[in-house]
Amino acid sequence: MADAHFEERRLAEIYDPLEADRGDLEAYVGLVEEFEAQTVLDIGCGTGTFACLLANRGIEVVAVDPAEASLAVARRKLGAERVRWLRGDAMELPPLQVDLVTMTGNVAQVFLSDDDWRATLLRAHDALRPGGRLVFEIRDPDQQAWREWNREQSYRRTDLAEDGIVESWTEVTAVLGDLVSFRTTFAFDSDGETFTSESTLRFRHRCEVAASLRRANFTVEEVREAPDRPGREFVFIARRAS
Repeated sequence: MADAHFEERRLAEIYDPLEADRGDLEAYVGLVEEFEAQTVLDIGCGTGTFACLLANRGIEVVAVDPAEASLAVARRKLGAERVRWLRGDAMELPPLQVDLVTMTGNVAQVFLSDDDWRATLLRAHDALRPGGRLVFEIRDPDQQAWREWNREQSYRRTDLAEDGIVESWTEVTAVLGDLVSFRTTFAFDSDGETFTSESTLRFRHRCEVAASLRRANFTVEEVREAPDRPGREFVFIARRAS
C-alpha cells in the first residue's frame, strides 16, 4: 500500500515542486549509459521523473508504482507517452526481459519484511535478460539519518504558486531495531487544509543486502557511494546470475 504522500491526489500534485532538486537521478542516468541499457524497468517510479528522463533519451521504459495519484502526475509529463506505465508492485509485473532494473530514492527500503524484499528481488531477477543488472540505493544505517528527521531540521515553507504557501516537516514516530517510522505533515496556507503521511523504512546493513542479493541469484558487482550523499548512502550494482 502506498503512503498518503503518494496516493493522496493533492500531495502527489505537489511532490515534484517540493522535491525540485533531483540531482540524485544523475547517477542512475550515468549507469544506464555506462551499461548501454536500452530497456529499463523502474520499480517504484512515483511521479515518473526518472522514467520520463530516460524515455526522452530514447530508452524503452516500463515503470511500475502502486499509487494511482502519482501515476496520474507521471502520465502528464513530457515523454510520458513513450513509457509503459503499470499500476501495482513488482509481484504483478508481466513477463519482461530488460537490460536494467532500477529502484531509486527510498524504494529499496520500503520492503519491510525479509519475505517481501526477497520476493521483489526474485521478480527483478525474472524481469532481467541474462546478464542484466539491478541497481538501487540504500542509506547506511550506521549514519542514523533519521536523527535529522525532526521539525526543527526538516521544516520548509515553500511557495508553490497556484497552491500558495505549503509548510512541510518530518518527525520520527518510532525506531524499532532497523525499522524507522516517521510522519510527514503538509499544511496549505491557502485554505488551512493539513495532510499527514505515515511511512516506515527498513535500514539494512550493507552485508545484509549483499547476502540477500546472493540468495536471489544475483552477483554483486560493485557497491558505490551515492554521489548526492557521499559517506551516507550506498548504490548496489548486481548482475543477474544464470
